[in-house]
Amino acid sequence: MERSAQRLGRALVVIVDDRVAHGEQDDNSGPLVTELLEEVGFIVDGTVAVEGEVVDIRAALNTAVIGGVDLVVTVGGTGVSPRDVTPDATQGVLDRPLHGIAEALRASGLAAGAVDAGISRGLAGVSGSTLVVNLAGSRSAVRDGMATLSALVPYVIEQLSGLDEE
Repeated sequence: MERSAQRLGRALVVIVDDRVAHGEQDDNSGPLVTELLEEVGFIVDGTVAVEGEVVDIRAALNTAVIGGVDLVVTVGGTGVSPRDVTPDATQGVLDRPLHGIAEALRASGLAAGAVDAGISRGLAGVSGSTLVVNLAGSRSAVRDGMATLSALVPYVIEQLSGLDEE
């Protein structure tokens, strides 16, 4: 049994940005990620903006996992500055890391000229039956990251849903 190409599942976008979370700046990444997720067949439950604090990021991720979404994409907070704690928060939520996805995102981002993607500490992995992926914050990193994910995510979602078992 194959999952419909029209519907891969439910997704949530988490924007990690202090200024966006405080309403001081418009969110330019969330609508882009939402559009790209919908193009590949996800129903996007929404976009949540949180401060770059481990507890806030972890709470958003746990809420998404408990809520049963199939995919959570975080944007931002993956670099090397002291405020870039998204991977640290994500690590505490993951049951199993998927190193290959994170490595593919870094390699393709760097090849496409998205330096922040190339030096990202972002993680990817599974929490319960939810795939969690960290993307770097630039629009170019998001565009390239989503292009890379579009080939990988359907396969992972299918495995997590158990539809590949007969």
